[in-house]
Amino acid sequence: MPSETIKLTAKFKLKEPPKGLDELFQTYWEIVNYLITHAFENNVTSFYRLKKETYKGLRKEYHELPSHYLYTACQMATSIFKSFRKRRKKGKAKGKPVFKKEVIMLDDHLFKLDLGKGVIKLSTPKGRILLEFYPASYHEKFKGWKVGQAWLVKTPKGVFLNVVFSKEVEVSEPEAFVGVDLNENNVTLSLPNGEFVQIITHEREIRTGYFVKRRKIQRKIRGGKRRKELLEKYGQRERNRLNDLYHKLANKIVELAEKYGGIALEDLTKIRDSIRYSAEMNGRLHRWSFRKFQSIIEYKAKLRGVRVVFVNPAFTSSLCPVCGGKLSPNGHRVLKCLNCGFEADRDVVGSWNIRLRALKMWGVTVPPESQPMKMGGWKVSRNDVYALYKSYG
Repeated sequence: MPSETIKLTAKFKLKEPPKGLDELFQTYWEIVNYLITHAFENNVTSFYRLKKETYKGLRKEYHELPSHYLYTACQMATSIFKSFRKRRKKGKAKGKPVFKKEVIMLDDHLFKLDLGKGVIKLSTPKGRILLEFYPASYHEKFKGWKVGQAWLVKTPKGVFLNVVFSKEVEVSEPEAFVGVDLNENNVTLSLPNGEFVQIITHEREIRTGYFVKRRKIQRKIRGGKRRKELLEKYGQRERNRLNDLYHKLANKIVELAEKYGGIALEDLTKIRDSIRYSAEMNGRLHRWSFRKFQSIIEYKAKLRGVRVVFVNPAFTSSLCPVCGGKLSPNGHRVLKCLNCGFEADRDVVGSWNIRLRALKMWGVTVPPESQPMKMGGWKVSRNDVYALYKSYG
């Protein structure tokens, strides 16, 4: 049975971090900004070249600092500079890139994590120090996982260690796929047994509600600490509510797909580059965190041995799943094929085509007579789609 790697990040809040960490944060900040300046002035995008050109000088200046801090600083600097170059090409960045955050990138030579004892051993210029963290119930599931890179992050709420864990899991060969069509306000599933499931999420209303609330705060309070606190408060509430929604929905989707062995999703990684609507619609779509939802579905599916594939999203909601002809609008969100007479809700069409594309990608022949559902006059309306949840809340 083939295996795949799952990577998840866990957050650990440190108990009473020592004052010596402030000096380490300051030193690391200076090194990363020096490396960014060197990369910017010499147009260096290669980690190996940047390390080769700067390592000896930095090692001489910071001789007490463990050498792997210089390696990770080079990694961060090249990543920041490459990101800056991409944004500058699009006209979204000017001037010179600067590292502003209080973040230290760590590799496995710089820290050791002991989940059982609740401690972290961190290498510093003065030797290894022991850091305690507040335990959380979800930390338990990472026992036995491999520890990868980490980031030491300093925020107004304290110092955190964000650790990447990885695990090899066995993923079965799928017998069939469940097609998943993600939208702003619902998720539509095309099941191999011929049924369709639509889950009403109300995500658009949640996001719009918090967006309006933040705009009211910005208009009424002109700057200051109070305004910042309120914006952070409602921003965190929105994130918490949507994270809870995503995890519950992902659990249900994976549960439905488990007996078939496969989930098909659209590859939406470049969708933001093609968003060209009104200012209001653009704002709504840019606030929609579809990729985060997909990543939650992906890792939960892999943990249960369900394979996830991503298909080309082009024309999934505008081509007939029966004959491949172009669909025409036939009322509110209803599409009709003038070639074969097929008629269905656009979300049903999208999830159906996603599932069929996954089958073709997997090398399964999909003959026209083997369509998942035939109803009177080839019509699939909203009445034929049953909902698992009518609302969230």
